[in-house]
Amino acid sequence: MANINTTEIISNSKFNRFHFMLLFWCTFIIAFDGYDLVLYGSVVPYLIEEWSLTTVEAGAIGSYGYIGVMVGAITFGILADRIGRKNVILLCIMMFSFFTALCGFASSAESFSIYRFIAGLGLGGIMPNIIALMTDYSPKTSRSMLVSIVLCGYSVGGMLAPTLSIFLIPQFGWEVIFWIAGIPLLFLPLMYKQMPETPNFLIAKGRNMELSNVLTKVSPTFTFTKKDQFEIRTLNESGSPIGKLFQNKRGLSTSMIWIGYFMSLLMVYGLNTWLPKLMFDAGYALNSSLTFLIVLNFGAIVGTLIIARLSDKWGPKRMLVPMYIIGAIGLFFLGFKSHIFVLYVLVAIAGACTIGAQNIANAYVSQYYPPSIRSTGLGVASGVGRIGAIVAPTLGGVLLAASLPIQMNFLAFAIPGIIAAIAFWVVSDKYSYYKQEENNENQDVLLDKASGN
Repeated sequence: MANINTTEIISNSKFNRFHFMLLFWCTFIIAFDGYDLVLYGSVVPYLIEEWSLTTVEAGAIGSYGYIGVMVGAITFGILADRIGRKNVILLCIMMFSFFTALCGFASSAESFSIYRFIAGLGLGGIMPNIIALMTDYSPKTSRSMLVSIVLCGYSVGGMLAPTLSIFLIPQFGWEVIFWIAGIPLLFLPLMYKQMPETPNFLIAKGRNMELSNVLTKVSPTFTFTKKDQFEIRTLNESGSPIGKLFQNKRGLSTSMIWIGYFMSLLMVYGLNTWLPKLMFDAGYALNSSLTFLIVLNFGAIVGTLIIARLSDKWGPKRMLVPMYIIGAIGLFFLGFKSHIFVLYVLVAIAGACTIGAQNIANAYVSQYYPPSIRSTGLGVASGVGRIGAIVAPTLGGVLLAASLPIQMNFLAFAIPGIIAAIAFWVVSDKYSYYKQEENNENQDVLLDKASGN
C-alpha cells in the first residue's frame, strides 16, 4: 500500500492531451464571460436611443448585472468547495447563457434589468471556479501561463462582442448580440463528459477510481491499485470558509487582495462599459469607437501572454505592481487629443495593464490559497471586486452627465490603478500556499539527501 500525493503528481506532470482538452473548455467558457463583459457596452448607445434612457439610467442598468455577478461569485465560490467545481460550473453556464439570451427578448428596461441580474448570478460563479479547476490540474512549471491563456479567452470574447456588433446590429438589431450568448448551452453534454472534477472533492467523496482514471490522463506513467490511498498535502485549517482566508497570517494579504480586485475591476468594467461612449463624445464615429474596445482587448491578450511567461519565471506579484502603474499612466494620457495611432497604442497598453493585470492577479490568487479553499478565495475576492464593477458603470454615467472635461473622466479610472498597485505590493508572498509547497519540496529533497537517496 502506498500514499499517493496528488498535488505532487499533477505539479510534476507534462502538458499533454488532457491538459489541452481542459484548457480548451475552460477558455471556451471564459470567452463567453468576456463576451458578456463588453456586451452591454457595445449595445448601450442603441438602448439609450430605443428606450430614451439617460446616461445615469443606462449606467444603473449595467450595474444590476454586476450586482448579480458579485452575489454569484461569493455564493458559488464557497459552494464549489463543498459540492464540487464541475457541478457548479455547469449550473452557472446554464443560468448565464439562458438568461443572457433572454435579454434579447426584453421589451423594456425593467425586464432587461431582471434578466441581467439573474444572468449575473451564474456569470459570477464561472470565473473563480474555472480558474481554480485549471490551477488544480496545471503542471507547476506552466501554471501561471495556462491560467493566463484561459483568461485570454476573456479578451477574445471581449473583442468578439464589438466586432459582431459592428456587422450584425445594423442588419438584425441589438437583440442578436444577446442571443449569441446562448451558444454554450449546446455544448453542456460534452463539457459534462470531458471536464474532470477537482482532486480534493473526489478524495472527500471516496471516488478513488474516478480520480485514478483522471490522474492516468494527467500523467500517463501513473499507476494505482485498490490498496493505495490518495492524499493532498495542504494546511490543516478549521472554521468557516471565509474565516480560513484569514488564517495562518493571511489576514492582511487577503484584505489587500480584496482592495486590489475592487480597484482593478472598477477600471476594467468602467472602460469596457464607457470607452465607446467616451470616444464617441470626443468626436469619433460610433463604429470607430467600438474599434477601441477591440484594441483594448487585443492589448489585454498580448500583455497577458507576455507577462504570464515572465510570471512563471519570476513570480506574478513582481509583474502586477508595475503593470497597474503603467496602466494608470496610459489611461491618464488617453484623455488628451492625439494622433489616432498614438491613441490605439495607449488603448492597447491600457488593455494589457488593466484586463491583462487582472488576468495575472487571478492566476496569482489561484495559487495563493490552498486547494481546499481555492474557489472560496477566488470567489470572495471576485465578489468584493465586483463591487468595483457595480460602481464603475454608474460612476461613468455620473461623470458623463456632469459634462466634465474628458481628461477628468479618464483620470477617474486611472487613479484606482495606483491604489491596486499599492495593495498588491503589500500582499505577503511568504504566507502563500505556493511558497509552502516550495518549502515542502525543499524539505523532501533534504530528507532524500539525508537518507542517501
